[in-house]
Parts: sequence; structure tokens; C-alpha cells
Amino acid sequence: MSLGADPIIRLNPADNVVIALADLKAGAAPAGLGLTLIQAVPRGHKIASVAIAKGQVVVRYGQIIGQALEDIPAGAHIHSHNLGMGPHSDDYAIGSESRALPALPVREFMGYHRADGQVGTRNYIGILTSVNCSGSVARFIAEAAEKDPDLSGMPNIDGFVPIVHNTGCGMSGVNEGYDTLMRTLKGYARNANFGGILLVGLGCEVMQVPDLVGQGRLRPDGNFRYMTIQQTGGTRATIAAGLKVLREMAEVASKTARAPAPVSKLVVGLQCGGSDGYSGITANPALGHASDLLVQMGGTTILSETPEIYGAEHLLTRRAVSREVGEKLIERIRWWEDYTARNGGEMDNNPSPGNKKGGLTTILEKSLGAVAKGGTAPLVGVYKFAEPITTPGFTYMDSPGYDPCSVTGQIASGATMIVFTTGRGSVSGYKPSPCIKLATNSEMYARMAEDMDINCGDILTDGVSIADKGAEILDKIIAVASGKKSLSEELGFGGAEFVPWQIGAVM
Repeated sequence: MSLGADPIIRLNPADNVVIALADLKAGAAPAGLGLTLIQAVPRGHKIASVAIAKGQVVVRYGQIIGQALEDIPAGAHIHSHNLGMGPHSDDYAIGSESRALPALPVREFMGYHRADGQVGTRNYIGILTSVNCSGSVARFIAEAAEKDPDLSGMPNIDGFVPIVHNTGCGMSGVNEGYDTLMRTLKGYARNANFGGILLVGLGCEVMQVPDLVGQGRLRPDGNFRYMTIQQTGGTRATIAAGLKVLREMAEVASKTARAPAPVSKLVVGLQCGGSDGYSGITANPALGHASDLLVQMGGTTILSETPEIYGAEHLLTRRAVSREVGEKLIERIRWWEDYTARNGGEMDNNPSPGNKKGGLTTILEKSLGAVAKGGTAPLVGVYKFAEPITTPGFTYMDSPGYDPCSVTGQIASGATMIVFTTGRGSVSGYKPSPCIKLATNSEMYARMAEDMDINCGDILTDGVSIADKGAEILDKIIAVASGKKSLSEELGFGGAEFVPWQIGAVM
């Protein structure tokens, strides 16, 4: 995608907008546009390439991104002041574009083989909490373990991770919110990046430890223990008991060393946050290509953030492998329309202020760019938040668009890696699963190079192809999966981003 000195790009011949690739002044006459700009246009923002009448649809990526709120002359800046939500495609055509991709030779990574056949990319010991009331004690146990030379120096152990949250009580014990939290906690306990789990509760909470433990074996390797603070005898007694248990669990977990595994064992969560006008041009399609490569080698990728595919869901239903899969996605869209309506929201609550500053205007525009992370592979499964992913290939997991919450669901569903695109500069990490950050533009990458693992801005500035960048991303995924630390890991992120989805009243 070499653009030379051209300061604009047209993404599809059907588009009636072009995108500014630099800050353009009023009166500028970008090459290839054939007109002068009526006003200044920031980089990443849209310019009307033809006159657009009030009520007419505005088209980007060859798809509708909104409706003109007023007459827009050619050369005008198009943004929130003159573009709003409008009709969008609901021609779901389930399965009409589902085409299997050709298989590729399977590459290998060095991972931790688990008793149930999963392969982890990390080998942490987790201190999982049933309720916020046990959160501080879980942190105290983890801190004590990290200070213990016998524990912290054990081979093959990546560390001790307190999984702390703000719910587990003050909630109904029989509704959708309870079931979602139950799935999330069980999913973390079973994630292949944990070599052992200690579950710590208070004792009197709604999310009872016996209920979690009693719903089936939480870890197939049996390296699982649990306790409650009230029954154990208080804070200090629980810390002492927890350390004793961690020593026993770490002895078991440390016996597992990295060994070769096919990349078909990788489960990668696809995320974007702090998006900008370049997200759907550079990093997202490049990640989509990497997703396709991984799927072609038998691996699994997970697209999520349902409010951020709204208006673009038809591009996914057309790739569904069956009517059942396509209808599951439509059902989730309808659920969200009802959910936002009964809670006084709306599906166009996104994009965020930062997204808009970066050039995105409506959720339709944001969604069309976000869906590009999913590549072109057939959609083989649709899952609720934190449901175990049971089908390899390109999948979808329902979640909010709030990044930490969405990633929490993906890890509970089995993700052992996260790849996260950002245009504004999101910083975060998600223990136990390492997170790779992709910058959508070269300017932000240069400014935040200590946080960004890969620059995708060179797709525009240097003519790097989407395919080459996708291959670079896959190489990075395999390297990090094999033990190389991502930049967010180097910086110590991952201890504050466990955010279960709270559905329902807090009582």
C-alpha cells in the first residue's frame, strides 16, 4: 500500500469519502482529489470527495458508515457535526461467503503441555478470589510468595498472580450475572497458562467457594486448592496457610518445562482499543491476516466486543459455517439492543471521545474497521462471555467493548495470548496471558515505543504490505508464546486488568 507523498487515501472505489493521512489546511488541494479543502482536516479524518445531500448515506470501506445530517459540499470535513447514525445493512446472508482457507504447514512454539491436551504460553500460579472481600488477602499471599526465595526462584514458574475483582457478593445468586461470573472464575481456573490455582474466599459471600468447587473438577491436573478466610482463622492465618499450599503447588508446576507444540494449540484473543482513523487501514487488517495464517495452521482466534461490531455483523454472518452459527451471532446482537435500551443506553454510545479525536465518527465506522481483525476465515463458532471455546478456527465470543472486560472473557474462554491494536496508545496487560501491542500509526509508535511491540503505521509510510505485516505479527506471536516477554510484560502490566462482566443489579 505505497502512497508516496499523497496525503489522502480512498479505501474503496464505492466510497464518497477519502481519508486524510496528514493534517491538511483549508485551501489545500490533495493530489488525486481534484478539489480544494473547504476547511482544515486533521489526519485520520474524512473528507467528502463529492457533494453529499442531507439524508444521503456516507460510504467508507464500500460500506455505509452513517447518514449526512446536512448538505455536505465536496472538500468538506466529515465528522460528528455533520454525520450521524443511519440505516445500515441487515442482509445477513448467512454462510453465503463462507470459504475454507487452504491449509498451511504447521509451525511450532515452545509451550507448557497440560493434562487435558491444552498447551500454555506461560506457567503461573494463580490466587483466584470468589469475592472482592478476599482480594486483599489474595494480594498479600502473592506478595509473600514473590518475596520467598524458595518460591520465587523455582524453575519454570513465571510468577504468582492474584486474580482480584470487585464483585462476588451483593448480587443475585440465580440470574445471568451470577452464571456469567461463575463461568469466568471457572474459566480462569482452567486456563492453560496456569500451572496451579489456589481459590480464596471470605466464607459468607453469594459466590460460594463450595459451589465453584462442586460444579466439577476445576483443573484436570488436580493442582488446585481452596480455602476461606473465615474458616482458616483470619488474615494472617490465611496468608500462612496460603504460602504453605503455594509451595506444594509450585513443586508440582515447576516439573513442567517448555516443549515443542504445534501452533494449532494456540488460542489468541483479538482486541482493539483507543482506535483511530487508521485502525481499519493498517493494524486491524494486518492482524486479520495473521489470524488467517494461524487458522490455516489449525490454531484458534477469538474476535469479541459486540458493541464494536454493530453495523458490521453482516460481514461475519456471511462467513458463518452454518445457519446455527450465524443465528447465534444475530441473537447476541438482538440481546445487546435490548440490554442497552433497558439500561438507558444506545448502541451508538461508542465511539469514545478518543476514538472521535482520531477520526472515527459513528459506531458503524468503528465496527467496520474493528471487524477487519477477524480476517477472512470462516466463522466456526459463537460463544457467550467466558464460555469454553471448543471448536478450533476463527470464533466469536460475546462481550462488552470495554477492553479489560472483553479480554477477561477471552482468557476465561481459553485465550493463552492477546494481540491488541491501538491508534491512540492503550497501555495494559492481561496476566496470565501475554499481550502484544500493535500501533496503527508511526507517529504514536515513535512517541510510545516502549509500550508498542509492532508498528503497523509503516503500511502507510513505507509501503509495507498487509500480508508482510501479518507474517511479522505471526512471528511475534510465536516468539512471545515461546517465552519472549512482550513489552507490557516487561513493564509489569497484568495485575489490575481482571474485570468480570457485571450484569444485573448490585444489591
